[in-house]
Amino acid sequence: MMGVHLLATIAVALASATASVSAFAPFSMPVGRRVPATSPSRRLGDTENLLEGMSDERKSNLFQSLLRDLQIEGVPLLGCDANQVSTLNAAIWTTMAELGDSDEEQRACLVLEEIPVSALMAFAEDFTVLKTQARLMDYLPELRRFSVSVLGRGVGPALIVETEARTDEERTAAASLKAVESTFDQDKTVAALKSFIGRVVVGLEACPYTKSVDVSAVGLEQRGVTPGPVGYRYSPTTDACMAMSMFWNCICEMMSEPETNLSSIMLSLPGIGMGDSREAHNRFAAVVELVGRYLCLFRGDGSFGLVHFHPAYDRSIVHPLQKPSYGHLPPVSWLRPILKMGGAAADLSDDDLALSNYQRRAPHTAINILRMTQVNAAAGSKSIVDLDLGEGRTEKASGITLYTRNTLRMAEMGKDALQSALDADIAMQS
Repeated sequence: MMGVHLLATIAVALASATASVSAFAPFSMPVGRRVPATSPSRRLGDTENLLEGMSDERKSNLFQSLLRDLQIEGVPLLGCDANQVSTLNAAIWTTMAELGDSDEEQRACLVLEEIPVSALMAFAEDFTVLKTQARLMDYLPELRRFSVSVLGRGVGPALIVETEARTDEERTAAASLKAVESTFDQDKTVAALKSFIGRVVVGLEACPYTKSVDVSAVGLEQRGVTPGPVGYRYSPTTDACMAMSMFWNCICEMMSEPETNLSSIMLSLPGIGMGDSREAHNRFAAVVELVGRYLCLFRGDGSFGLVHFHPAYDRSIVHPLQKPSYGHLPPVSWLRPILKMGGAAADLSDDDLALSNYQRRAPHTAINILRMTQVNAAAGSKSIVDLDLGEGRTEKASGITLYTRNTLRMAEMGKDALQSALDADIAMQS
């Protein structure tokens, strides 16, 4: 449990999920009357108007008709037994990753009979909005190829996922990134992350409830939480869709295992935001924002907390700059008020405060996935306070004692020692 104190977390429960996404299987069309084949894309406008006031039987017949048309067009119909938002997201992002792996135009239909149409609509609508947001899309270029829609504008539980063909320039860039993935070594990558955790999280007590690199939630037994093993998961992917697939499959795994078997997960993603440049950091920040966005879209932030890491982690350039950002350190402008509330007498310079970023400077991009039962137990019932930011502005915040201590310790260590130790962790991956 690498960072149990999160700021202003909304406690909304996520429904329990099945263990994982089952392998996709061709969807079997039920036997019924044949209808004239008409392209679904040409009928959607009419379909939307027809849905209002339509009986369930007519909707079902129309849904089957649209599926049959897709089948005639040669579009794969993929049946999936997802029945919770966790398995839904794992199914969608895994499908997107597989379609996106091809340079050619692709199209598939995911049939999700156990998922409410409203959940599919929420995903499709948010993805459409996402594609209009240049701040994120500039660093998620692979998503530009995709479009996601609900079949028949919601006549039934099916998503259409489509990709455009890559341009010659995009093909070259994709091939180059694919080649990079083979250069990562899983054992070395995980060993380097464990070195960082042992040095900062355990050694400097960045999280007081992590006493070793392999066990978390230690010392919370009296608050109803049992210690358990940390699961290390890894993917060399450079693709945002595959990173999302890995993340959601980790969520499914945690929901299927008790905390005594799997307390938390550290997900290593060395191919996301490679290096320590500003561009690398922006790529990292965009991908982890995507992770948090879809977890929060389906209210999963009530069941899981996230803690994000990157070799060049810099909270001063993480959006939003002046507000809490899910999985990140408090805004830089909050640090002095936090230190004041935490009773710190030290007068730190801006450079000293910036060293607090080293709490999150790991040898590669990583996401710590925590159970909110542990986060809440560690924080305590009175952890959320009104933080005075000056000029009459207050914000809800938690983890005041922990952030105060960690900020002071990073400043005491000094930049040279902190960077030297991080460089040594990074070198372990070579």
